[in-house]
Amino acid sequence: MLQDIWTLFIDRRDFFLKLLWEHLEISLIAIVIAILFGGFVGILISTFQKTSKPTLGVINLLYTIPSISMLGFLIPFSGIGNATAVIALTIYALLPMVRNTHTGMTNVDPGILEAAKGMGSTRLQILFKIKLPLAMPVILSGIRSMVTMTIALAGIASFIGAGGLGVAIYRGITTNNTAMTMAGSLLIALLALVMDFLLGFIERRMKKRTVKAKRQNRIFAAVALLLCAGIIGGSLLQSQSKETLHIATKPMTEQYILGEMLDILIEQDTGLNVQLTQGVGGGTSNIQPAMEKGEFDLYPEYTGTGWNMVLKQSGLYTEDLFDTMQGEYQDKLGVQWVGMYGFNNTYGLVVRREIAEKYNLKTYSDLKRVADQLIFGAEYDFFEREDGYNALCDTYGLKFKETMDLDIGLKYQAINQGKIDVMVIFTTDGQLSVSDVVVLEDDKSFYPSYLCGNVIRTQVLQEHPELEAVLRKLSGAITDESMAQMNYAVESEEKEPREVAEQFLRNAGLID
Repeated sequence: MLQDIWTLFIDRRDFFLKLLWEHLEISLIAIVIAILFGGFVGILISTFQKTSKPTLGVINLLYTIPSISMLGFLIPFSGIGNATAVIALTIYALLPMVRNTHTGMTNVDPGILEAAKGMGSTRLQILFKIKLPLAMPVILSGIRSMVTMTIALAGIASFIGAGGLGVAIYRGITTNNTAMTMAGSLLIALLALVMDFLLGFIERRMKKRTVKAKRQNRIFAAVALLLCAGIIGGSLLQSQSKETLHIATKPMTEQYILGEMLDILIEQDTGLNVQLTQGVGGGTSNIQPAMEKGEFDLYPEYTGTGWNMVLKQSGLYTEDLFDTMQGEYQDKLGVQWVGMYGFNNTYGLVVRREIAEKYNLKTYSDLKRVADQLIFGAEYDFFEREDGYNALCDTYGLKFKETMDLDIGLKYQAINQGKIDVMVIFTTDGQLSVSDVVVLEDDKSFYPSYLCGNVIRTQVLQEHPELEAVLRKLSGAITDESMAQMNYAVESEEKEPREVAEQFLRNAGLID
């Protein structure tokens, strides 16, 4: 395994170094804000002791909120991406910073403070010359724990379309690439250890009181501030790029591949730079609102999902409703469908082979008589969709023994290990052909059509009309079988999505 991780890192070092830099950017911005704001609050409540209990109580309450819930709460206000990740990380970093600053300040020997007052020192002199220097060991201890925690927690930023090493972890889970998951995890741990070592070095330097040591400390502090300013400034300048097309994809193998295809074609045929945000957690539920806010410009979507989940239409979607859907997308959302790939990635149900043979299960209706003995598994959003779990159970009269929420990349592991008995699949899943499962017949035609196509903001298309020709190049180019083969190449043959996408485009004559 270690050899696989090392080989992957060497082969994809540009990819991992880019994610490492993004991880450092997000973490450092949150850390700097937490140190400045948290330190100020800690000093304030140590000066006005009556405010300390309610302030620490509020911060403690925020700290207990699960990170996923915090991100979900912030998304409607700050959207998806780095800004929301930084806000969430800052909130979690405040507790150790405020608490340690308050503790260090309030535990300064009162006798020393009285002596300083007796010698005529002002409040500011007492604060900066006595309290802060004496409290600094406790404050630095809080900063060290806060920095380590923030770097580790920053991995979750990828769930909402932010960068960082969490992208490698999440992509590895989704594409069944254990080496990538481990590489991302180890790099986060290494980064946390390096930062902890640097802070330990700073802590030791601050204990030295000679004139020479103080001069060197000032130089080190100035260099550190310049580095932080450079990282934050570079991040801000990058985010202000105007000629960049922002493409999002869902956390699915085929979406990673499609995103790479779009990246390659658009950069080849236009003067636009593409920023690809892969594997946005929550899929449509997070990407579509971000499209409407202008945070993303383009993403691959499925017609049935657009009809039921985006437009909230009831009833079965069929492709003769496409023109109606296109009109509502344009009129209500300011986006439109351009370029349909050709494959239909609809839902399906599979059962473990031994279960299917034991109970002679061939259709969805057959499940009704044994559902109360079986465990049903699906990805998180399936349980909330209009055309998801509740609608399926109502149509076929199903009542399962229990349900299990799973990441989309872990479903096949779960059913192959016997953790679940029945699960939802996509008809283009790469792992479907190599799993010991039976695909059941949808005998009541419950699932609608899910043809895949591109959704793009109308304003972007008007500003860059050349994009329409590029997107239409892929119209009808991908069959169900070819998409399944590409998914299999990534999930089982451990090929990179970009490699698979580039090979397909070359074979189709769309790139040189």
